[in-house]
Amino acid sequence: MGNKLSEYRKRKNMTQEELSIKSGVSRKTISALEGSVEKNTTSKTLLRIAQALDATVDEIFFTPIV
Repeated sequence: MGNKLSEYRKRKNMTQEELSIKSGVSRKTISALEGSVEKNTTSKTLLRIAQALDATVDEIFFTPIV
């Protein structure tokens, strides 16, 4: 999960802090998700991150990297 989130964020030329501001999700949570440290989070959090990246939750968090 973490690698794809980082990949999508970098494609948008955003820092973790910028994504945090745009999504309303703490930078600490974003960092934990990117580092695969955070295993449990709410669907609302995933949705806010995906919307901030102009993607779907499925694209970022559930579709395997090919």
